[in-house]
Amino acid sequence: MTLTEAQARRRVAGTEWAALAAELDVHGSAPTGPLLTAAECRELVALYEKPELFRTTVDMARHRFGSGEYRYFTHDLPAPVASLRAALYPRLLPIARDWAGRLGRPAPWPDSLQEWLEACHAAGQDRSAQILLRYGLGDWNALHRDVFGDMLFPLQVVVGLDEPGGDYCGGEFLMVEQRPRAQSRGTATELRQGHGLVFTTRDRPVRTRRGWSAGAMRHGVSTVRSGRRHTLGIVFHDAS
Repeated sequence: MTLTEAQARRRVAGTEWAALAAELDVHGSAPTGPLLTAAECRELVALYEKPELFRTTVDMARHRFGSGEYRYFTHDLPAPVASLRAALYPRLLPIARDWAGRLGRPAPWPDSLQEWLEACHAAGQDRSAQILLRYGLGDWNALHRDVFGDMLFPLQVVVGLDEPGGDYCGGEFLMVEQRPRAQSRGTATELRQGHGLVFTTRDRPVRTRRGWSAGAMRHGVSTVRSGRRHTLGIVFHDAS
C-alpha cells in the first residue's frame, strides 16, 4: 500500500481551502474532498488485524469512553497515514495561526511538521497519536477532546474508511459547542468513505460584543445501528 507525499499533496489540494476555513469558522468542522480511494480505505481497515503496527489498543467501554475499540499506531506509520499528515499540516497551519491571533494566544507551530513534532517530543509528548478506530453494532464514542498535553495543535482530521448506508448505519460524527449563557449547539456529520472532516481539537474563535472569545467544543460518535464503522484519526501533536 503506497500513497506518496506528492500524491497526497495533489489530493489535499483538491479541497477549496478558503471555503473550508470559512466553514470551520462557523461550525468548528468542515469536510474535505476525497483523500483516499475505496481500495486504499479497505487496505487501511485491514491493518487493524495487524497488532504489531500499533503501540496500544483501547477498549472504550473499560475506560467509560463509550463502546468500541481503537488502536494507536507506532511512529512507524503506514505510508498513506504519514503522507496525508504531512500534506494536511501546511494547509491547516494558516488557519491555526489565524485562530490563535484572534484569541490572543501564542502560535508556536513552525512551518515544518517535523520541527513541531520534535518540540512535542522535547516537552515529553513523544508517543504517536495517529489512531485507527473500529465501531460495531451498538458502539458509540462519548463527547471528548483529544488534548494530550500542553503542546497542542488546534485542528485535526478524521477520515471515513467505510461506506455509510452500505457498510454501516448510524455512527454520525458529532460535535457539541458550549455557548456562553445559552444552550449548547450540536451538529451531526455523515463521513463519506475516503473523505476527511477537519475539526477543532478544543475550541474555535467566536465573535462577541467584547471581541473574540473561545467557544469550547467536544466531539464524539453517535450509536452505530448496524454494520461496522472504521475511521482514521490524524492528529498533529503527539501524546504524553
